[in-house]
Formats: sequence, structure tokens, C-alpha cells
Amino acid sequence: MIVRRSAAVLALTAVIGGATAPVALADDASPSASPSRAFPSALYGSTDPTYDGVWRQSLALLAQHTVGVRPAAKAVDWLTGQQCASGAFAPYRADASAKCDAKTMVDTNSTAAAVQALAALGGHDAEVGQAVRWLKDVQNKDGGWGYTAGGASDANSTSVVIGALAAAGDEPKKQVKNGKSPYDALLALSVPCDKTGGGAFAFQPDKKGALAANADATAAGVVGSLGKGFVIEAAGKASKGSGESKASGQSKGSECASGDSFTPADAAHNGASYLAASLAKAPYLKSAMPGAKPQPDYGNTADAVVALAAAGSTSATAGPLAWLEKNSGVWAAKAGPAAYAQLIFAARAAGAQPRDFGGVDLVEKLGATGPAAQAPSRDSAASEPDAKKVDHKSAFNVWWLVGVCLVAGIGIGFLLSRRNKRQQL
Repeated sequence: MIVRRSAAVLALTAVIGGATAPVALADDASPSASPSRAFPSALYGSTDPTYDGVWRQSLALLAQHTVGVRPAAKAVDWLTGQQCASGAFAPYRADASAKCDAKTMVDTNSTAAAVQALAALGGHDAEVGQAVRWLKDVQNKDGGWGYTAGGASDANSTSVVIGALAAAGDEPKKQVKNGKSPYDALLALSVPCDKTGGGAFAFQPDKKGALAANADATAAGVVGSLGKGFVIEAAGKASKGSGESKASGQSKGSECASGDSFTPADAAHNGASYLAASLAKAPYLKSAMPGAKPQPDYGNTADAVVALAAAGSTSATAGPLAWLEKNSGVWAAKAGPAAYAQLIFAARAAGAQPRDFGGVDLVEKLGATGPAAQAPSRDSAASEPDAKKVDHKSAFNVWWLVGVCLVAGIGIGFLLSRRNKRQQL
């Protein structure tokens, strides 16, 4: 749930006329790395990391950790080496020995993703502390975050930062700027019940201040409103959060909550109800690309499963999870490590087995996109065997790059992220 952007993408979008042209980078048209350009062997994925290197590395490391796999030490070292002295992370720095300067395009999404990964792995208090301090320093006056420091707040960036704060042991509700917390920023992006798409989250307000329902932003907004991050444990298991995570949807059914006492838990309930209703029509969400027929959005569907599980709507995860088990293989193989991580997060959140996901071992597939993992820890050796290293065959996460360009086209300069300001079914 989340996006990776950079100054290069912003420039590209401006030149080619906003969000339309990048749509040509469809699911079957992945941009490939130049044969003459070598990327670090410690990096997950074999294609150009310019826009998503830290993002995909962070998700890969975190996903491996959640299933008991100890990532290669050099993969973790590569991630920590990408941090600037300010504490922020850029999507990718080819020469990590060079100091970051004013031209280094750091962003909140890469930084927050790295925090969640490093906090989970442990032993990186200094790096996590520096990154969290930077995130706090660039919080907007409305309590939220944009993709870049000072950029307009959006639901996806605000939510991924909430996840980072919670992972670092902070309480997001106490991170206040100008009297506003991150939850206030998300509440402001919750579409009112009496409007079209009521209950969903908008990515950002439009130029007139109106809120349009966006399924991608809704999946992120639900998780963020509950004070959670990428990793959601299946029902019955404790999940790290901020204490704001009571699943109000368990008692309110599908009713859209509103009123003067509207809370983050209410917003999460509304968003989960919106996603559940959308997925009841078809077991997957769709991407509405300008001028093109809507196509299944595998990443957003996986994120929706995580959001529904986080909100306690576990029964609503069955259909989309089964659909992903049957249909996501080709997408994940093309999209690469972050896609496998998203599927692992979805499987774990819904109580499925990442090592037998529609007959596919997602853990092995993820491990094959990067350096060989360390020997299993004593606690996980019995249930989570070490991933084997094979040749890199994954392709760049195209949906995320498309989302990057789409979002950049509307002036924010995030998830997954594959996060764009589009109307979802």
C-alpha cells in the first residue's frame, strides 16, 4: 500500500503530460534494466531500482522476517547504507558512499518502509531513531504527510508513516503538529457517508476540495486509521499497533458511521465496509487507467485483504484471497520482490499459508529474487526452511511505477506506491 516516486518521475510526468502517457507501461511491458548496468547483488530484484529500490528491499526484508527467514546480512546492510545523514531515505542511491545533498530526492514512503523493516529485524535502533526524527520533522500542519517533505498530505503516505511510528514504538496519536495528529489528517480524507463513495478514503482532495473514493487509498487508510503497518497477524494473534486498532466493524456491520464523535476506528470501519462491498461484486479490485479498459489490480487487492483483516472483517477476505491464489502468479513474477511481499502480507493477515499459496511457495519465490538468506534461526528452523538462491528473474514492479507517474501527475511529487488518484470499483 504505498508508492515510490522521485524527481526523475516528476520530471518525466511533466514532460509527457501528466498521468496519461505512463499508462503505456502496462502489465506486460515492464521496463528492463540496461544490460550494461549492474545493480548491487545485495538488492532484491534484478531491474532498475531508481524509483523503488529501498521500497522493495524493505518489503522483502520485512516479509522474510515475518515467516521466520533470516535475510542475508548484506541485504540488510545495503538498506541501512541507503540512509542519509538526515535520517531520510531516497528510493535509491547508486553511490551510497557519497553524502546526500539538496539534490538527493528523499521521501517519506521509502523512509517509513525502511523503518518498518529495520525495526522488525532489530539491532538498528540508531538508524530507526534517525529516520523517525526526520519523519516527525517533516510532518504537515494538518497532521499528515505527503510523499515528499512539505508536499500535500495524502492517505497513503500518512498511513505508511503511521505504520513506521508504531513499529518504532511511538504512539501516532501523540505525534501532533499544529494541534493535529496523523489520525486527524486521515479523518479529513474519509468520504462522508452521504457522498458518492461514502465511507471510502480519498487519496487527496481535488482542486475544489472534494473527496473522491479511491480503493487504493482506502486500503491504506483503513490500516493507518487502526495504527498499524504492513504486517497484520491473523485473527487471534497480537499485532503491533498504537492502541487505536479496535475493529469497530465487528459491532456495526456495514452501517456507515458518522456524527460529531467520528473516530479513526469509525473511519477504518467505514473504509473496510466500502472495500468489502466492492469485493462482493467481484473478488478483485480494478485499476481505472485513463483511456483503457479497467484491469484487475493485484496489488490493491492484496492490500485490501490486509486492510479487511486489520479491521476484523475476516469473512470478507475469503473471496479476494482465493482469487489472488488462483490468478496472481504471473503478475508477481513480473512485478518482483515487493509483489511477493504483498502477497505474503495478505496471506498471513487472512490466516493462509505463504508457503502454499495456491500451490506456490511465496517465500521461496521471494527469496529467489535476492541474495541467499542466512541459516534459519533456531525458533523458525522447523517451520520455515531457508530460501534458496537462484538467478534473478523478477521484473520491475510496473504497477507501482505506473502509480508513481499517475500520482506525480497530480502534483504530490508514495506506496506501493502504485498509489494513484484513480477511481476504483
